[in-house]
Amino acid sequence: MRRACQFNAEVLDHVRPHIKEGITTGEIDQIIHEYTVRHGHTPACLGYPGEKDPFPNSCCTSVNEVICHGIPDNYALKSGDIVNVDLTTVVDGWYGDQSETFLIGEVSEEARQVTQCAFDSLYLAIKAIEPDCPVSRIGTVIVQEAAKYGFGVVDKYVGHGIGRHFHQRPNIPHVPTREGQRQKLSPGMCFTIEPMINQGTADASPTESDGWTVRTADRKLSAQFEHTILMTETGPEILTTTGLGPSAGHKF
Repeated sequence: MRRACQFNAEVLDHVRPHIKEGITTGEIDQIIHEYTVRHGHTPACLGYPGEKDPFPNSCCTSVNEVICHGIPDNYALKSGDIVNVDLTTVVDGWYGDQSETFLIGEVSEEARQVTQCAFDSLYLAIKAIEPDCPVSRIGTVIVQEAAKYGFGVVDKYVGHGIGRHFHQRPNIPHVPTREGQRQKLSPGMCFTIEPMINQGTADASPTESDGWTVRTADRKLSAQFEHTILMTETGPEILTTTGLGPSAGHKF
């Protein structure tokens, strides 16, 4: 898991300088795909089964009001956009998973705030957990942080256990739930925390006709950050730390 997550973080650092005004989301995907394959590994998103069709690309690029699962295409990023790049790599049968939201050019204060809230929510949740604590501690902290801004926390999509499979138990909701109160984060467990924070309502529109893209119901902005976490005997370890990306306490 450490090797898979470290390589996944390396891929994100590789594509990072290219994520700027003028690049298309399809070009971002191509860079990620080529780097991953060239190193002998597998993009986990490519061909992932869906309710309608398999996912057609090697990463998800979710721009502005897209909450998650955005499909890379010929859209060229422009100043003022925010874009979440979500990538997962299979290395020797193990999965590493993470995402970041990027600010493109000069963004609005609202875009900066929702991005900051998503980022801070992730690290506050990591800081709050400890061996054998309930999963619900994650959601409690995230909802408290989002409430400071009046932002919505998406509850339809969750984090997840991860290891030899992309998605496995336990579910990691970003709001407190009864299931989360019962489930414990025991040493040895690997899971993702990936809060999706909406500028307005927490509600999502129905999945679009492509079978994947999910937008905010009110078409306001949404931001997300994600790490893969290992719970050790002494506390959480972030497995997907990048060398060039923002770390805890960063201000956008």
